[in-house]
Amino acid sequence: MSGTGFADSTGARGARAKAHAVLRVRGRALAVVLLPAAVAVVLLAGGATGRLSGPGWDTARWVAAAVAVPVLLIAAAVALVIRRAVPALSPTVDLPPSSAPDLYRLVEDLADRLGVPAPSALALTPDCDSWLEDRTHPAHRAPGPEPQGAEGAAPVLVIGSPFLWWMRVAELRAVLAPVVAGAGLAADPDIAAARRFVRGLDAAVADGTGSGPRRGISRPLGPLSAWAARALLRACREHAAEMERWVAAAASERAQDVDYGLRIVAQEQVGLAYAGWDRLLTRVALPAWRMGRWPARLDAGVVSALTELSRRDRLAEGFTSRLGERPACDLLEEPGTVDEAVSLLAARLFHGGPGGAGPHWSPVDWEHYPAEVVDRKWRTEAARIHQVLDDLGMPEGTGGSAGPASPTGTAGPTLSRVMEHLSREPGGEASDGLAAAITARTAREDTEAEAAGQGGGTPGAPAGGALAPGTAGAEEAPLCGGDPLPLFPLQPPRTGRDLLADHVVAMVCCTAIDTVGAAPGLDWLDGPVLLIDGERRSDLLGPVMSLVEEGDAKPLRVWLGSLGVRPENPVRLA
Repeated sequence: MSGTGFADSTGARGARAKAHAVLRVRGRALAVVLLPAAVAVVLLAGGATGRLSGPGWDTARWVAAAVAVPVLLIAAAVALVIRRAVPALSPTVDLPPSSAPDLYRLVEDLADRLGVPAPSALALTPDCDSWLEDRTHPAHRAPGPEPQGAEGAAPVLVIGSPFLWWMRVAELRAVLAPVVAGAGLAADPDIAAARRFVRGLDAAVADGTGSGPRRGISRPLGPLSAWAARALLRACREHAAEMERWVAAAASERAQDVDYGLRIVAQEQVGLAYAGWDRLLTRVALPAWRMGRWPARLDAGVVSALTELSRRDRLAEGFTSRLGERPACDLLEEPGTVDEAVSLLAARLFHGGPGGAGPHWSPVDWEHYPAEVVDRKWRTEAARIHQVLDDLGMPEGTGGSAGPASPTGTAGPTLSRVMEHLSREPGGEASDGLAAAITARTAREDTEAEAAGQGGGTPGAPAGGALAPGTAGAEEAPLCGGDPLPLFPLQPPRTGRDLLADHVVAMVCCTAIDTVGAAPGLDWLDGPVLLIDGERRSDLLGPVMSLVEEGDAKPLRVWLGSLGVRPENPVRLA
């Protein structure tokens, strides 16, 4: 399909028609604002020519002028606020041409084959998605004189970073084809104007509700501007959504001429990448973030996670043979540096950590993850559960966190103490009080860590930036309306009993490590695991839940006895 054919396709015509509908909403709003002024002008002209004279017409002129002037002033001020409102900008890691010349060449060649303008720049996002983003707003451009033609500059291509590490070069090109094809309609004046109008309304609503940066005149007029913007959004929301659907349909139709057969296979990889990325973030990265550590090679880790997923899932059989082909990350000059910057951005978006490394917020390599994250996590949680038992006045019995020796001649924090407390009242009643106390103590420690800047996030801080880790976003405009971080929390708050179960598991694992030589480990899909003789033990949760939910310690005692673990022995705490 030629470029002319693309512009005249059914999707393009539909998108243009919906863009006109959006712009008509803007035109009608302008007409409503100008109506009192038009009436006043007609009345004044009639009086000047003598055709509309008399006391009644004089009164009408004064009333019309008294209405028109404040309406025009307020409308002009609201329009100024909407125009100056900074649209939300997706948090990304920018890729200058010098850092990815081969990737730029691939995208430019793709745009040339599609007959559309090449994106003005490339950026990465820690997500399994890709899109074009308009960054022509003055607040989104670098300081300095405005470049000629900046208002009509091509959009930025944002690429999901997991795609670069998991996909092969040909697969990435096939996946990006329909995205890049959208640049053709993005250059259409009517569609571009409609998108700017909608983005301005969104930004004005954010400013008026306090989630965006207010400046100058926007402070007193913020609520009024937000009300007007919401009314206009309601009027054009359906048209704008239909316009975007038509644009996507036209871009997909245009991209059918480029690697169409490979696109079908590549889309399967998109689904697989999403599943592996989600598991890696929630099961592997999140425990590290909570400990004040951020894995510095998340994208490299997703390859290991997806390889493991391919091995376990029969539907993914054969996908690992692709690993012999050239990965798309080879298109980057320094994949490790890019991966580290994206990994830090992911930590900020999904957890809310600070924007750079510090004494309580530092990177961790995968080879050190078991010792520096898993072991430390378990020992911290084991210490916390004994501190809570101390606060509750729990007798130390067979060995407590302090005090007299146990009957076996040992002293210190023991698993037996925890098991005895939870099994004192069959039915799990003892779990409720302990779970509530652990939840309160954990929340208090998290609040103190945030106040001390230990991985708690910086509300309102920008979340993206250049490649250098630790300086990301230092010179960027506020992103995503200035919303506080994390923007996308990975998991809802854990229930009290879930949190208690985690602490009991941690206590069991510490006891196994200190008594029978077990070791902390990392599973790419499930996160922290206990290794005994190099083999993962995945049967621990059932006995622990019997103890927590029912107050029944027998299953856990059987499990411990099968491994020779002595629960009365004290463990080393963090």
